[in-house]
Amino acid sequence: MRPISPLTLPIITPRLNPTHTGQTNASPSYERALRTQPAHALLATPLAKALAVALIGSGNVLVLSSMWALGITGTYLGDYFGILMDDMVTGFPFNVTDAPMYYGSTMSFAGSALWLGKPAGLALTALVFVVYKVALSFEDPFTAGIYRRRDEERKRKAGGKSL
Repeated sequence: MRPISPLTLPIITPRLNPTHTGQTNASPSYERALRTQPAHALLATPLAKALAVALIGSGNVLVLSSMWALGITGTYLGDYFGILMDDMVTGFPFNVTDAPMYYGSTMSFAGSALWLGKPAGLALTALVFVVYKVALSFEDPFTAGIYRRRDEERKRKAGGKSL
């Protein structure tokens, strides 16, 4: 029996499937991209493995705790469809980073690349990070605008009632 890898534990991140060597469950595209890539000896050190576990663990904490804090509608773009939260979430993990899902998944991808010892995985992780930053440059102002309009509407309605 093969030992269980720390990568079998995360739920939302690329991880090794214990029944298929080197296969990742959560991201088949990521796994396919890395499968045939060479590993590098510097990424096979105990330090790299420890950093991989720390990144995957921390990344999953950010992703899962943000899903918990936001709930189903907050997690899955409810605000884009007019299902707004009563108040902006400011507790953990949003008091650590403004985009815990993006940064958490990036950390998990980096950790997976380190665990597998694949420099190509680190390059793909950098690309994912850039794409997430571009997405945030559009998403943050859009979301802020949705909530600003909602707050203005509430103030207008509250002002009309007091007259």
